Amino acid sequence: MMQHRPHTTVVLAMSADGKIADFRRSPARFGSVADKIHMGKQIAASDAVLFGAGTLRAYGTTMTITDTILLQQRKIANQHPQPVHIVISRSGNLNPDIKFFQQPVRRWLLTTSLGAYFWQERSEFEEVLVFETPSQEIDILAALKYLTRLQISRLAILGGGQLVASFLESNLIDEIWLTICPLILGGSIAPSPVEGTGFLADLAPKLQLLEVSTIEQEVFLYYRIIQ
Repeated sequence: MMQHRPHTTVVLAMSADGKIADFRRSPARFGSVADKIHMGKQIAASDAVLFGAGTLRAYGTTMTITDTILLQQRKIANQHPQPVHIVISRSGNLNPDIKFFQQPVRRWLLTTSLGAYFWQERSEFEEVLVFETPSQEIDILAALKYLTRLQISRLAILGGGQLVASFLESNLIDEIWLTICPLILGGSIAPSPVEGTGFLADLAPKLQLLEVSTIEQEVFLYYRIIQ
């Protein structure tokens, strides 16, 4: 693990044809109970979770740890019951009335100075983190360095595809958990786990398969990014 950033794991469920939502970008609720348990374990193993504004708009909520054993394990480790839930949004354009803002989690916003404007005098976010490049994009590397200084050593990314792509392009991902669910969504505009402009085959990030498991009709794949 690189010392200037948290160890970062992507956790996503997708259809058998590689879509994380349908062409309407509806909330992806096709994962089984086993997949939800799996995701809960990955969240519980993290100090913070990160997700894009599009993912939050689709669901209106974030996934919290509810399993009593996982909660007890975090308590024994002297951790907060829930990891920090960080929304990343350049514009900061989020609806303050969605259910997410009533959930019992610590909410942070990672944004630009423009995106922070609406939220700075409000109480919905515990922290509004502004890290931006000269072109007023979010400076992800600077933000990750800051999170490391706050003792956030393990970060889980929960979507969406644009966010995962930006991290992969900057070589900022260590591991990927993919759940393959037994359905076909199709659609040329349906989102995939990694969006962005894409990679040429010779320059594409390479993976090492660490684990494969099958629970009923779902396949769980665990990869390490080969640095």
